[in-house]
Amino acid sequence: MLTSQRKQYILEQLARDGQVLSKDLSVRFEVSEDTIRRDLRELAAAGRLQRVHGGALPSSSAVATFAERKTLKTDAKKTIARKGAELISAGQVVLIDGGTTTSELIKCLPDDLQITVVTHSPSIALGLTDHPAIEVILIGGRLYKHSIVTVGAAAVEGIGNIHADIFFMGVTGIHPEAGLTTGNYEEACIKRAFSGRAAETVVLVSPEKINAASPFVIGNLGLINTVVVDSGTDENWLSSIEEKGVTVVTA
Repeated sequence: MLTSQRKQYILEQLARDGQVLSKDLSVRFEVSEDTIRRDLRELAAAGRLQRVHGGALPSSSAVATFAERKTLKTDAKKTIARKGAELISAGQVVLIDGGTTTSELIKCLPDDLQITVVTHSPSIALGLTDHPAIEVILIGGRLYKHSIVTVGAAAVEGIGNIHADIFFMGVTGIHPEAGLTTGNYEEACIKRAFSGRAAETVVLVSPEKINAASPFVIGNLGLINTVVVDSGTDENWLSSIEEKGVTVVTA
């Protein structure tokens, strides 16, 4: 079998099963694990998958630029955001991560909702400037332009002074075994810091994030309490998430 044919099979199995294991592929193709690792390395370099220990997972498309991500699964994001907004109660302190789905979330907040929003996203803060009843606290730091959020020591210090009721975390991938991942190391640190200051952590999961992975780990699924998903989400995936103790809310 040609290398190109083997790589195509790997991608097809990845799309079908949500993961591939180097050892199993080695047996299947009767080649060494070193050969399989080289295939996975080259596919990863081309952005076709995310290598993990022992194999690979689908690469998340949610690591694209903010402008590009705004065009991904827009209808699903709006539906999920509306359901997520129902989890917010008056009087709460709400941490909102940067991202395209959380940008839809703030559009769904009622005009009479009185809450305090804490965010490290200038876009989220600006999106709430005309809301009549929401107080906004913007966490400072170095601007990470790719995601339009602040990161760094100043951001972590600011987060440490907050006790929040709920945190809406943005991720680029969520997988039962690989956990919660994102495309930038400092962003992962900020997300963990936010989660540690909230009584409840929620992830709004649009379809392109499911069973996908990115290079930097935020944490395992024990870090979150709830996921909000589209009604068409695969039942087997939902069951695997619930087995980890995470509550599933379907939009």
